[in-house]
Amino acid sequence: MPVPLSALVGCRRPLLLQGPMGPFFCRLADYLAAHGANASKVNFNGGDEHFYRRPGAHRYAGDLAGWPAWLRRLIEAERSDGMVLFGQSRPVHRCAIDMAEELSIPVFVFEEGYIRPNYVTLELGGVNGRSSLPRDPKYYREGPYPRLTRPKDTNQTFARMAWYATRYATATFVLQWRYPNNLHHRDLSGAEAMRWVRGGCRKVWFALRERNLLDHLASPEQSKRWFLLALQVHNDSQLIEHSPYSDVPEVIHEVMDSFAVHSPPATSLVIKHHPMERAHRDYSGLINDLARKLDLRERVLYVHDLHLPTLLKHARGVVTVNSTTGLQAMYHGTPVCVMGDSLYALPGLVHFGGLKTFWHSPGEVDLALFRRFRAQVVKLTQINASFYAEAPALVQPQVDVEPASQGVVIRQQKARGA
Repeated sequence: MPVPLSALVGCRRPLLLQGPMGPFFCRLADYLAAHGANASKVNFNGGDEHFYRRPGAHRYAGDLAGWPAWLRRLIEAERSDGMVLFGQSRPVHRCAIDMAEELSIPVFVFEEGYIRPNYVTLELGGVNGRSSLPRDPKYYREGPYPRLTRPKDTNQTFARMAWYATRYATATFVLQWRYPNNLHHRDLSGAEAMRWVRGGCRKVWFALRERNLLDHLASPEQSKRWFLLALQVHNDSQLIEHSPYSDVPEVIHEVMDSFAVHSPPATSLVIKHHPMERAHRDYSGLINDLARKLDLRERVLYVHDLHLPTLLKHARGVVTVNSTTGLQAMYHGTPVCVMGDSLYALPGLVHFGGLKTFWHSPGEVDLALFRRFRAQVVKLTQINASFYAEAPALVQPQVDVEPASQGVVIRQQKARGA
């Protein structure tokens, strides 16, 4: 299997579609230009335009109905030999992927990192449910075992993510006269900036309210006596496209119903909110109502900002639809029950008996298999970068020529767009 970043570097005229909120695609274009590529880009709203400050940008101000014909004309005019996008399930990307396949143009899909932190995902053809990673444990048991170097820290913070999201939403609002349709998979009204402000306030509030909970859950008296349900973002394509569930409340209902009926009485259930949902959703009312109805008020705990690795180390088992939290749990040797389609749902890695048996017999993680699987995932799909902070993998060496008496100095310089 080719390493996607190396394959992308081989494209001479890549076409970038919509990226994450922030300067990442601008940095990527700089990186590709340093390797001789002439990248072009399509902007769909003012946020895209604000963060992509390079030549070769095209403004698409039409609607979804007119997008395929416009895109085909652009591909032909640019003679594009590669397509790059973030979020394969976004409406503007669905038909773009179909067109690329029809025209035999390789599609490079970015997504949040399968391995966290300090990585983002890049795959050729698709991610998650469309990933080309083998699903046969034999491939990982008997194949090569890549030796990996430790990734550099990307220094990602909530504050920077919120800053990018606020700038993106503001630019979308200010420049809406240039993009009357404002194509994006999320609501980018002026309220989006306020949601992130609300998210910041919630972060402080939950940190104060939950300040003693982590020590309690990690104590010798509580460790390994509770299960963790890791929630996902409400519009996560993994949840919507690759699971039997249509929303997060449906997942909460099923897990709590099963826990009430089948779990050992001495165990508890900790439900963790997704940090990216802090600005948009809160399920306190639903969980409290279900806990009363199911007589679980003393056995269910809803948390928001507790340190995830510590939770994973001390949980008896982790339940997820198909979140990458499952991979993090396995890293700590904690058994995982997957409720949807997942690229890591392999025999030996996850529990295949369903929730009813998981509560009593979660099993064990085959750590040798996991280490081989993880190494292959990193080698074949992961890039040392953050969409919302630093991108060490996209740093280019730059030659600065100083006076002859001082020789030539080689200096590492970050790509533009920070």
